[in-house]
Amino acid sequence: MSTLLLRLAAPMQSWGIDKFERRGTERTPTKSGVIGLVAAALGRRRDESIEDLQALHFGVRVEQAGMLLRDYHTAKSHKSAYVTNRYYLADATFLGGLEGDEPILAEIENALRHPAFPLFLGRRSCPPEGKLSLGIRAGKTLLEALREEPWLISLWSRRKAAPEVHLRIVTDADGRDTSAYPQRDVPLSFDQRHRKYGFRRVSESATVIIPNPDSRQAALENQTKHDPMWELRGD
Repeated sequence: MSTLLLRLAAPMQSWGIDKFERRGTERTPTKSGVIGLVAAALGRRRDESIEDLQALHFGVRVEQAGMLLRDYHTAKSHKSAYVTNRYYLADATFLGGLEGDEPILAEIENALRHPAFPLFLGRRSCPPEGKLSLGIRAGKTLLEALREEPWLISLWSRRKAAPEVHLRIVTDADGRDTSAYPQRDVPLSFDQRHRKYGFRRVSESATVIIPNPDSRQAALENQTKHDPMWELRGD
């Protein structure tokens, strides 16, 4: 098994969990959203099979959680008008991973570099920013790849962060994880006539600790305190 790593970053992204009047977002990318992105890159039509993509082991590491934004939105038809609240993550960055056999990962990586259809992070109004595919980590499990990859945050963001950061890792759970919880975001069909989603077990038991020497907090702590009365006291 190997792992394909993805950089999921944009000014706004939204990983939908509701519909109709309230359209919320999960705080991390969903498996259905990322598989949908991959299927679009591969040129899959909505009524085509995605069983090979469902079988991939999926996980993300939270590089920068971002801020939750609410968009007060009105919609109108000939007969009625209604209000919806749509939620987005602003300035968030995630390290995503898909674990599987190398041939399908290589096909996906090539498609992400040359997508058949436009790509977006959860909603069509949220195109990805910058480099999407970070390449295949041959022979690495999903957890190994997510733990070992360098932090993806810019220098400007690292300066605002703590001297030591703890990054959450959210993955498909194995049968041994007793703390796992169910989440309904496994796509069974993207067909607009009868979209279907199933459940998967999700684990948040793993984290990675990264030292941050660029932190301004660390620099302030290391500065010598100035004592204006030092010479007067003759110390």
